[in-house]
Formats: sequence, structure tokens, C-alpha cells
Amino acid sequence: MNSLTRGQLAKQTGCNIETVRYFEKIGLLPEPARSASGYRLYEDVHLRRLKFIQRAKALGFSTEQVRQLLTLSDSDDHHTRGEVKSLTEAHIKEISDKIRDLQKLKKNLSEISSHCDGSHGSAKNCPILDSLFSD
Repeated sequence: MNSLTRGQLAKQTGCNIETVRYFEKIGLLPEPARSASGYRLYEDVHLRRLKFIQRAKALGFSTEQVRQLLTLSDSDDHHTRGEVKSLTEAHIKEISDKIRDLQKLKKNLSEISSHCDGSHGSAKNCPILDSLFSD
């Protein structure tokens, strides 16, 4: 592969240029070599790593979790699959907790909403608004 500029890297991955810059700034993407004229030159390793970051983020991993996954990936056999699985299962638990919280939220909102007839009457007396003002 030929070297890519930041714009080319962003375009090839569908990632915003500012996001690429941010990932560099926080150390998720290693700093690329520079051309004689000072342009950053990204290689296959950057492309592969950026795609990894995007996939992990799409699966809901936090930036810190992505950092941990990359650390596990970067190690020379110092880490195990068990560590990767443990991190992933912890993330699954977080998602399950969020789902449970969202289900409770939905139930509460549905209950509040059921008290409103949705008519053209004044919003001032809307049971939904009243419930938000109540203790």
C-alpha cells in the first residue's frame, strides 16, 4: 500500500478527519511518519488500527475499553484470550444493565403517558407535565 494522507485515510475508512486527529492525540493511533514537506504519511498499520477502533466503537466499547483492547492486541503474547473475553463480557454486562435501565425508563414513561388523553386541551393541565413537576 502506498502512504495515505490524513484526508485519504479518513475517506477510506469513512471516519471524520477530526476524529482521526483526536485518536492520534489520545494515543489510540500511533503518530505516523512525515514526508519531507511535513505531511503525515499513514500506512497499512494505521488503516487497520483505525478500522479496529471504528468497529469496537460501533459495538459500544468506550474509548478506554478500546485502549485496553488495543493494549491486549499489541502485546507480544503477554496477554491471553481470557483477558480479551473478560473485558468483552464486562462490556456485555454494562449493556445488559443499560437495557434494564432503559426498560424501567420506558415503563415509567409509558405509565406517565397513559394518564394524558393527547387532546387539544391546554398543556398547562397536562398530566405528563404535572408528573414532572411533582415530587
